[in-house]
Amino acid sequence: MSIDSSGPTATPGFTRREALRMAVAGGIGLGAAKVLPASAANAPLRANLKHSVARWTFPKLSVAELCKTVKGIGFAAIDLVGPEDWPTLKAHGVDSSMCNGAELGLTKGFAGREFHDQLVGRYTRHIDLVADAGYRNLICFSGNRNGMDPQQGLANAETGLKRILGHAEKRGVVLVMELLNSRVDHPDYLCDHSAWGVELCQRLGSNNFGLLYDIYHMQIMEGDIIATIGRHHTFFKHYHTAGVPGRHEIGDQQELNYPAICRAIRDTGFDGYLAQEFIPTAPDPVGSLREAIRLCDV
Repeated sequence: MSIDSSGPTATPGFTRREALRMAVAGGIGLGAAKVLPASAANAPLRANLKHSVARWTFPKLSVAELCKTVKGIGFAAIDLVGPEDWPTLKAHGVDSSMCNGAELGLTKGFAGREFHDQLVGRYTRHIDLVADAGYRNLICFSGNRNGMDPQQGLANAETGLKRILGHAEKRGVVLVMELLNSRVDHPDYLCDHSAWGVELCQRLGSNNFGLLYDIYHMQIMEGDIIATIGRHHTFFKHYHTAGVPGRHEIGDQQELNYPAICRAIRDTGFDGYLAQEFIPTAPDPVGSLREAIRLCDV
């Protein structure tokens, strides 16, 4: 949304600064961090949602630097961090909101029976690592179709996951399968619609398995984001953000209304993490992250 007080319909005496102040207060997406009024930029977060950021989106920062950055913004969690970096997170008082490291990659997942033995061994060990570290969420993937019928892939994933789900339940670890788009970023990926993932959740019937609802990916594949959250939020253990199109900043230059989406998530009573996973393009990437957190802090 563009805010411009210079047009013929502008309210007399209504300045751009006032418009920007109202936009922040009302949750309207802005394009860059520098337009935030100082009072809003420095105010404590409401923290009705727990915030995080994907580690891979800030490759120029060390893990220690990213820990200091997020704490400076006002939250304390980083997504997609493996065991080698957990000591650094602990030293800075930052949570590992979504652990990784057990997967064979995005293309070789639980839908492929040929990968089950490898995955079961890796995930059994990693579940113990996650639990022993005091963390909770561990990411997993369906892998690619490779020509199989989606229903066969569903049956395969159910079979493979059941081999490790009991151990995850025993250790208090939640296995979280990510929904990804197969149209732009991950051709042939199987878990590319929420309905497929929800059916897998229903077949497994465990609170220790759920979905990572990636808002960017699902906007590309199916849209209807807020209604889908309303229908299926009990299966969504985690959320990711990014702007559509392009997977960049989540301000007003892309098509998703993140403040409204975040209010919908908040109103479900969600107590997990919402992680920023956009690729910054602005000259000040930390400023982009700060602005994204403010837009989602509803």
